[in-house]
Amino acid sequence: MKYLALIYAATNAGPAYGTPEFGEFMKGYETATQRYRADKVLIAGEGLKPTSTATTVRVRNGKTETMDGPFAETKETLGGFYLLDCANLDEAIKYAAMIPSAKFGCVEVRPVMEY
Repeated sequence: MKYLALIYAATNAGPAYGTPEFGEFMKGYETATQRYRADKVLIAGEGLKPTSTATTVRVRNGKTETMDGPFAETKETLGGFYLLDCANLDEAIKYAAMIPSAKFGCVEVRPVMEY
């Protein structure tokens, strides 16, 4: 079954870009990604640009409306995702726990609907 691991964290919650801690943090992502590949569960995974680059799209009464930025006003923002093919939720949670941002943010694991 496919699971989407949505990675959330508050802006600037992790190590600062360019610091040794940031380098270690990114190595954690490399390690997790390599493990997902080795275990053949990785379908896709990407980081996202900041919410300041987002555009929200709505269609109301047949008219397309756009708004700069994300729709939700929250402290934690969606920073990236992994799409994993796991045997069950327990396995998906095991892999989500390997995501470095889970140490200061959170990772939401959701099953993907199959049609």
